[in-house]
Amino acid sequence: MTEPALEALAADAYIYGYPLVADLSMVGHVGAEGLGSLPPAPFNRFSHASQLAAPADEFVSVNNDTVYSIAQLDLSVGPLELHVPDTAGGYYVLQFVDAWSNNFAYVGRRATGTAEQHWLIVPPGWHGSPPEGARVITSPTTVATVVGRIACDGPADLPRIKALQERLTVAPAEPGGIPAGLPEPDPAVPAELAFFERLRVWQAAFPPAAADVEYQRRFSPLGLLDEGPSPYRAAAPEWTAALAKGLAAGKQRVEEATRPADDRPGGDWSANLHLFDYNLDHLGPGTLDDPRWRIADRRAAYLTRAAAARAGLWGNHAYEAVYATAFLDEEGRQLTGERSYTMRFDEPPPVDAFWSVTMYALPDYYLVANPAERYSIGDRTPGLVRGEDGSLTLVLQRERPADRAEAANWLPTPAGDFRPMIRLYQPQAAVLDGTYRLPPIRPR
Repeated sequence: MTEPALEALAADAYIYGYPLVADLSMVGHVGAEGLGSLPPAPFNRFSHASQLAAPADEFVSVNNDTVYSIAQLDLSVGPLELHVPDTAGGYYVLQFVDAWSNNFAYVGRRATGTAEQHWLIVPPGWHGSPPEGARVITSPTTVATVVGRIACDGPADLPRIKALQERLTVAPAEPGGIPAGLPEPDPAVPAELAFFERLRVWQAAFPPAAADVEYQRRFSPLGLLDEGPSPYRAAAPEWTAALAKGLAAGKQRVEEATRPADDRPGGDWSANLHLFDYNLDHLGPGTLDDPRWRIADRRAAYLTRAAAARAGLWGNHAYEAVYATAFLDEEGRQLTGERSYTMRFDEPPPVDAFWSVTMYALPDYYLVANPAERYSIGDRTPGLVRGEDGSLTLVLQRERPADRAEAANWLPTPAGDFRPMIRLYQPQAAVLDGTYRLPPIRPR
């Protein structure tokens, strides 16, 4: 294979494999080190955050609306029993994500209601009978993640959240098993090829959907299908250089895919309602198995999946929550903390749960530290000041506004470039069919 062909193949492999590597890297990190107020936890046990996310939670586009409860599942020990408490109508969602970052099931207010529930989570190929009263969720891979989000109305609401977390549990149906965990990539592989080593080891341990296996075979010349010792430990310099160039090209394509199109009108929000529709094969409870929510072109879905993992790992399908982002103001200029902006809602966004605007710094999409410790603003923010006509005007700028009403509606920005995100939880039809338009961000 020529060097250009090898580079092109390596770029394709990066796009294909990035979601697996990003997902399992985060699984290992959260399990071993925790994340902000989420403490570390072993497989098959929930880790519960004690507060809303803050800048210490260095997770891509982390939300500041809900308190997280996350469990890393290892079904090598067999089925797991999940107990969900009654939330008395309060919004929550348990999102099930496989090793390839596919959302394969939902339990929660939209999907299954808010009454007490019992579920049995089973590994691929499981055949058996669930306990009486338990419903079954089948995981496509033996390692998976449950991302739990419980809506929180601020610090005063935390005791209610804690009481619910204490009754949200997961445990092996048959105790005593030892989870297999994540296979360890060869630590002797040079840093420039570490990505491919992780992909090689993890794709063998957590096979993709059957329809992806043939596509995956294309990557045999890259050593990604090699078994046994790593082919990257003492690779030829020319081969190593070609793979490294391909990796860089793949990274660039993924980064470009996370940005809005250059021809978008200034001030438009980018709400890709189908960013998480790349799961074509394993649509379990709470998902919508409908052509409207599946990307028809499987190869196109690989790039979409990579972009979703880069800019919004563990994000929900749009029918659960819509995520809209903006990089430019109404005049088509990059949003920056060097300027002041407003955003006027003549009417509130049409949602069945709630909505918010959260601030993130570029290029990492992390929350922005600020003296006011306000990282998001929305319909549940206390003290918002509305106009006489009922409209709501948000102020986005670095410094606290001197005007009292503007200060109440203030969302702090960083000193440099930023990207806000609007979240619409349980969006109504006007959001999903595109008839509702979010207001632009206007420079002052």
